[in-house]
Amino acid sequence: MKWRILTSEEKMAKMEVKTSLLDNMIGVGDMVLLEPLDEDSFINNLKKRYDHNEVYTYIGSVVISINPYRSLPIYTPEKVEEYRNRNFYELSPHIFALSDEAYRSLRDQDKDQCILITGESGAGKTEASKLVMSYVAAVCGKGAEVNQVKEQLLQSNPVLEAFGNAKTVRNDNSSRFGKYMDIEFDFKGDPLGGVISNYLLEKSRVVKQPRGERNFHIFYQILSGASEDFLCKLKLERDFSRYNYLGLDSAKVNGVDDAANFRTVRNAMQIVGFMDHETQSVFEVVAAVLKLGNIEFKPESRVNGLDESKIKDKNELKEICELTGIDQSVLERAFSFRTVEAKQEKVSTTLNVAQAYYARDALAKNLYSRLFSWLVTRINESIKAQTKVRKKVMGVLDIYGFEIFEDNSFEQFIINYCNEKLQQIFIELTLKEEQEEYIREGIEWTHIEYFNNAIICDLIENNQTGILAMLDEECLRPGTVTDETFLEKLNQVCATHQHFESRMSKCSRFLNDTSLPHSCFRIQHYAGKVMYQVEGFVDKNNDLLYRDLSQAMWKASHSLIKALFPEGNPAKINLKRPPTAGSQFKASVATLMKNLQTKNPNYIRCIKPNDKKAAHIFNDALVCHQIRYLGLLENVRVRRAGYAFRQAYEPCLERYKMLCKQTWPHWRGPARAGVEVLFNELEIPEEEFSFGRSKIFIRNPRTLFKLEDLRKQRLEDLATLIEKIYRGWKCRTRFLLMKKSQIVIASWYRRYAQQKKYQKIKSSAIIVQSYIRGWKARKLLRELKHQKRCNEAATIIAAYWHGTQVRREYRKFFRANAGRKIYEFTLQRLMQKYFLEMKNKMPSLSPIDKNWPARPYLFLDSTHKELKRIFHLWRCKKYRDQFTDQQKLIYEEKLEASELFKDKKALYPASVGQPFQGAYLEISKNPKYKKLKDAVDEKIIIAEVVNKINRANGKATSRIFLLTKNNVLLADQKSGNIKSEVPLGDVTKVSMSSQNDGFFAVHLKEGSGAAGKGDFLLSSDHLIEMATKLYRTTLSQTKQKLNIEISDEFLVQFRQDKVCVKFIQGSQKNGNIPTCKRKNNRLLEVAVP
Repeated sequence: MKWRILTSEEKMAKMEVKTSLLDNMIGVGDMVLLEPLDEDSFINNLKKRYDHNEVYTYIGSVVISINPYRSLPIYTPEKVEEYRNRNFYELSPHIFALSDEAYRSLRDQDKDQCILITGESGAGKTEASKLVMSYVAAVCGKGAEVNQVKEQLLQSNPVLEAFGNAKTVRNDNSSRFGKYMDIEFDFKGDPLGGVISNYLLEKSRVVKQPRGERNFHIFYQILSGASEDFLCKLKLERDFSRYNYLGLDSAKVNGVDDAANFRTVRNAMQIVGFMDHETQSVFEVVAAVLKLGNIEFKPESRVNGLDESKIKDKNELKEICELTGIDQSVLERAFSFRTVEAKQEKVSTTLNVAQAYYARDALAKNLYSRLFSWLVTRINESIKAQTKVRKKVMGVLDIYGFEIFEDNSFEQFIINYCNEKLQQIFIELTLKEEQEEYIREGIEWTHIEYFNNAIICDLIENNQTGILAMLDEECLRPGTVTDETFLEKLNQVCATHQHFESRMSKCSRFLNDTSLPHSCFRIQHYAGKVMYQVEGFVDKNNDLLYRDLSQAMWKASHSLIKALFPEGNPAKINLKRPPTAGSQFKASVATLMKNLQTKNPNYIRCIKPNDKKAAHIFNDALVCHQIRYLGLLENVRVRRAGYAFRQAYEPCLERYKMLCKQTWPHWRGPARAGVEVLFNELEIPEEEFSFGRSKIFIRNPRTLFKLEDLRKQRLEDLATLIEKIYRGWKCRTRFLLMKKSQIVIASWYRRYAQQKKYQKIKSSAIIVQSYIRGWKARKLLRELKHQKRCNEAATIIAAYWHGTQVRREYRKFFRANAGRKIYEFTLQRLMQKYFLEMKNKMPSLSPIDKNWPARPYLFLDSTHKELKRIFHLWRCKKYRDQFTDQQKLIYEEKLEASELFKDKKALYPASVGQPFQGAYLEISKNPKYKKLKDAVDEKIIIAEVVNKINRANGKATSRIFLLTKNNVLLADQKSGNIKSEVPLGDVTKVSMSSQNDGFFAVHLKEGSGAAGKGDFLLSSDHLIEMATKLYRTTLSQTKQKLNIEISDEFLVQFRQDKVCVKFIQGSQKNGNIPTCKRKNNRLLEVAVP
């Protein structure tokens, strides 16, 4: 056996079981342990882990998630089970660890949880929220109702993504709204339902998208995935270029199947609980929004000199009105006029082209945003908890991250305000959590210095001097209001604020930044400075929809659209100005913050590694930018301000017990005492650690890394010791096994040798026995044979003797007639044998079966032939007895035809297989022949169309040939008039050729009334049948046989002349059809092919 020396790494791998994120760690799994802590080391650690497919890293209990831009095998059901019910730091960093920690805290400790997912667009926030929900769905209870609730919660995502997500330059599936979902659980931890809240849908995207970006997914999904019938109902066409609201430069996205996604959305809506008519109504509203963008206006001048707008093409307006059930004139007026109400007065003003386009876009944005809010409300109705029991709640917040673009407007200002509030609550809750843990463990709490961004939040949200308050005040004041007047107001009120900058503020004199334009202002957020363009702030904050449009929408017969615009009801006119977009969002954020403060927070910070949306690319500058505005270094410093690492006594002692002889291999006392002995033995300075009630707190990461190095070296020593002991044990075990095997082999060999010896003796004895038994058997056989021959000889002698005696006694009786009796006896036996053999060899009962058994004896020749004849007649009779009367008549006619034409007429063989029908024209059923039917009283035997040959030129004329019991009639085929009627007694002969043609002549008695025009020369496709029936009918009526003459040359009487009809062989122009031609006055020649 060969031995191999194990390396130190292999020793570690054999000994070590991964029970901590410190095991086999790539880089540093928890940034709190990073040493030294600076921006470069932070980025390098993330990059090192990202290059090894480690996309998750901890900052204490915060998870940093880097978007890998590809599928990784770390989300399988096996991974779910691996992280299920495990300690947070027990395995390598993963989003499942945070999800499990939050779920178990909710289920076991009855603490409401919230998971806050932040990051910029494209960082993977939406996917992170899906992973959290899928993990919770996988680990919670099972059952039909529970599975239905889980399925509805999961299927709400595709619906909201279709209507609320869009492709941007940074992300192909960017969420353009903030979403907060409260998932409600019962006391067992099974989901009961959920409630979704949405924040600030980017509705401006409906009417305009930046270059390289798309509108919301649902528009492209409908046009790509809907059937032609469905598109026709929605009055849409599949071509994207037909719609002004859809940008064409990014209409198709690589790797995105809009048609398949549309089917997924429809299926998800069905699972969530949308009725078919609700789904139809939703898509009709989407179609109406899409078609609104195609409405265009042209200017017109009125008499009073004011500009007025008119719709260029009213076809789109008509289709929109048909979709929404709005009167076309009402909507057209709403696009052209605006009514302003003040107390008891109404003033109607015309809209110019620019105002009309603004009204159109405002309607489209409001229609879509209200539809989205209705969808969220409708989903909430389906997924809300049905029971009223006390519920545990887990909230999942998926909201925009901090945004810094080249051009930042009102949307970025609102989003960054929300992130400032989230950062504020993050710092407060993190410090609160740290303080609570220190107090719980009995560790002295020291004040931690950190940047408090409350001053920035106050700059934005202060009710008196905040930017939002100034914006609302500017929007509400009378007079001319523009973005420039708003900026002037900001310069007056916020000029002295240290986090506000503009060209006109007092702080600007201390700035040397000439890149700040006059129409912008800058705010120094916690994540960095952001410059905002004031253009559009006032309009976007106002978010006005003209009352005329609201009232037009309320008048729609479409139930959903009417429900979306309740303010359009004339009975509920409210002259109070609606709240601005900024104030609404501020109230929503306040509600959200209040909700989050009642729950235990869990954080996921998402980072985008590159702008190319490609795998394996890590852009240091881009990641550094995100680390700064997410405040991750600040987060680490807050976490490390007290003690960088803390761990329960039991896992700490289990991990490091091999470093001390007193604790290795087993410590018998309390875990805390064991840790104290361990740390004293290692001579770690007391200022580097503190003992809590249940945990050991380590102040500096260097101390932890020193423990890890000592543990690694000790594990290598232990691995060597174990290997040495193992080798000795293996050698001893092998020796004992070989010794035992030798004994077993020896015993088995001795047994084998004795068995072989016994088998040899046994086979010899058997051979001897067989020889003896054979000799005895042969001896006995000889004796038996001799005895048998003696018995047979005696029997034969006795038989001969008895025969002689009998012959002597009876010779006198048999001597006279012995020969005759022997002959008769022999003949009788032969006859008996003959008939018995015939009985077993009889042929079948078929009359056409010509088989017959061979004759056995020559003297039976005549008898054998007679029996064959009698049997054939008998089976023919049996066969005939099966026929009906009609069948007998048919066979009699066929037999008659055989006697008349067999071997005489070449046409006969082809007619054998054709049944004789007779009435081919069905005169009684065809109204065309009613006149002919009325003229004929007798039963019609045959009715067929024939060709009557003209004696003058040999041409054929169609006639109807009728045969009755007494007459032969010829009638005109078109009119049905009877042309000739001949009694059967006047027919003397029928002539025809022997060749394969249908010509025949009917000869009439000279001097009869019908013979005035002469004989008939006719042609028929059923010649054999007609001649046979004519023969039989004549014989039946006149008791005389009709002469049938078969000859290739015969005479026909035409009036006073006799004409010779001659049949010759020849090729025909008409194929296989015989032709008749008049050669002279005395000859008609028929050419037969």
